Amino acid sequence: MRADVAFAPLAAAALVVAAAAILELLLRPRPGFQRPWRAWALHAGALCVISGVLTALLGNPWLAAGCLTVLFLILVLVANAKAASLDEPFVFQDYEYFTDMIRYPRLYIPFFGWGNFLVSVAGGLALLYFAVAEAGSLLRFDWGASLLGGGALAALGLACVRAADRAPLSMSFDPRQDLLAYGFVACLWRYGVSSRALPAVSSPFEGLASSVSLPRGRQGFLPHMVAVQSESFFDPRRLYPGIRPEVLAEYDKLKAQSRAWGSLRVPAWGANTIRTEFSFLSGVDNAVLGAHRFNPYRAVARGWKVATLAAFLRGLGYRTVCIHPYSRSFYLRDKVMPRLGFDDFWGIERFAHARRFGPYVGDTSVADVILETLQSAATPTFVFAITMENHGPLHLEKVVPADEGQLYTATPPEGFEDLTVYLRHIRNADAMIGMLAAGASVCNRPLELCWFGDHVPIMPKVYAALGKPCGDMEYVLWSGCGAGDAARREAGVGRLAMTWLDNATLLG
Repeated sequence: MRADVAFAPLAAAALVVAAAAILELLLRPRPGFQRPWRAWALHAGALCVISGVLTALLGNPWLAAGCLTVLFLILVLVANAKAASLDEPFVFQDYEYFTDMIRYPRLYIPFFGWGNFLVSVAGGLALLYFAVAEAGSLLRFDWGASLLGGGALAALGLACVRAADRAPLSMSFDPRQDLLAYGFVACLWRYGVSSRALPAVSSPFEGLASSVSLPRGRQGFLPHMVAVQSESFFDPRRLYPGIRPEVLAEYDKLKAQSRAWGSLRVPAWGANTIRTEFSFLSGVDNAVLGAHRFNPYRAVARGWKVATLAAFLRGLGYRTVCIHPYSRSFYLRDKVMPRLGFDDFWGIERFAHARRFGPYVGDTSVADVILETLQSAATPTFVFAITMENHGPLHLEKVVPADEGQLYTATPPEGFEDLTVYLRHIRNADAMIGMLAAGASVCNRPLELCWFGDHVPIMPKVYAALGKPCGDMEYVLWSGCGAGDAARREAGVGRLAMTWLDNATLLG
């Protein structure tokens, strides 16, 4: 075997390691070169492992190096797109972005950017052409040499990784902090390895049903419980005072009659609905989940058993129903919801003939299904609804001349089109609130309502002009039994369900 052939995999991998370190400088935020040696060992080792595997598969180390460099560049572009939209660096748990971009292109490609998307596609096609038409002319490898060289390179990389992981880097799982301290590749590796073990935390709902003793006679007349996680619901009037107050007239009325309302701390900003969703249902603070804080549903789908609000209410005799007017498989909900204690999970199939407002099923259609479910219920029912109407990308929708007069007290500044579209949708969320409050009077049981938002919407131009909101959302706890004391209280979403149960006197 010629010397240039024997050492080609190592030389090609060295170029990839150096190129990746340079490409990391394009990241926002940008990691520096001053890192622990173990971070650099993970950087070099992980890339050598992947390069070795590609060399063995493709039969050419230079083609493998080209593929890996282009793939890393695409990863950097995706990471920067995420950071720009969601104010959070890319993490290992985001790998589903790539398949979801194909399955749900409207939800992802507009945020990634069509320019980045076309560059990525062009890079992939160029590599495909190179692999088919040109690879052999650069350096011919027989399969024996490819397997030997690639295997040796992968073994070298694995040795570097194992040396670094003898005393693993301590990750905070604050993506920005870890990226700046350890670099992109090291964080991806450690986040991936850390997610292999299921969470070792328990829910406050664990064993709760057995300890609850409801007052005598209460068991026979339990209230219906309705929780609505309203897509991107927050009060934009605190962001921009030129919005007409009546845009949220029903919400204001509900607050005035509520048991409690106020700002809600949530673990998501701009997207990642399931972080808020899981914390509400499980009562588990997102911050204690370690690597699983980014997508806790993946751990549930793998077999993590966690007690939930739904399971607790089912233990009290409730029928439990989850409603989401979108694909049931999005975020693995079709697998996760039954494991979280729901008897039924209704997705987009339930809304085949429902009204749409914009590209998604309208909030008022979701209200119709909730009320139909409650009015026909023979037993106390818990409904958890996850709305979809106000899901972005907002900038793909167009404003019309009538919007300005209906939504603002004065002409909004230039570049506020996203806010205008958002207000159109949140006005329908407000109508949904009114429908549920009015529908409570015709249900065969009292109605307890918990309404909250999951994360702020993505409106970069608006935030550039007005300042980025802190990310707190709105919540309100309301009872059809009569007006409460309308107390304003700040809350965290991990404690919201327990507070709701306590206000509804379901904790004994």
